[in-house]
Amino acid sequence: MNRVGQVAWAYDLAKQLLEEPLPRRWAHTQGVGRRAETLAPILGTDADTLVAAAYLHDIGYSPRLVDTGFHPLDGARYLRDVHQADEILCRLVAHHSCAVNEALERSLYDALINEFSTERPHLMDALTYSDMTTGPDGQHLDVEERLTEIHSRYGPEHLVSRSITASTPCITAAVRAVEVAMASRA
Repeated sequence: MNRVGQVAWAYDLAKQLLEEPLPRRWAHTQGVGRRAETLAPILGTDADTLVAAAYLHDIGYSPRLVDTGFHPLDGARYLRDVHQADEILCRLVAHHSCAVNEALERSLYDALINEFSTERPHLMDALTYSDMTTGPDGQHLDVEERLTEIHSRYGPEHLVSRSITASTPCITAAVRAVEVAMASRA
């Protein structure tokens, strides 16, 4: 599959898995895809891979895919096992937005690390940027607004809030790195 074909395939697969059962998650996913498209100037030949990963990053929330309840791992396993997807896509989905901290909270760290190695930092940063500057309805938010929104949605004691708190330095560093890279291209 060529890279342009990969983006179309990723969009269609995400739509199929998310649009009907999780319309708000689908709106977020479309917004993340649009944000990822804006990063083409700093990604060169990796741009299409990032856009495809942006569309696929949350497919693990689909009721059809939930296994562990940890959407990065469930989504990456589905891509690997059912679609024999590109390893880069699987790694990006598995580790998006500093997922390792939630894996620790869910006692799934070993599974995540053993099944999916991490991806190149510039791609991980770009996917984190795209996800963490897009709100739940697909609107652009700055990273602080997005982090606040996640905390308010889950509440302070939820494991997602705890993992987001642990991930905040990683998330904000990724967002800032992408912003600096984009500013230097302007």
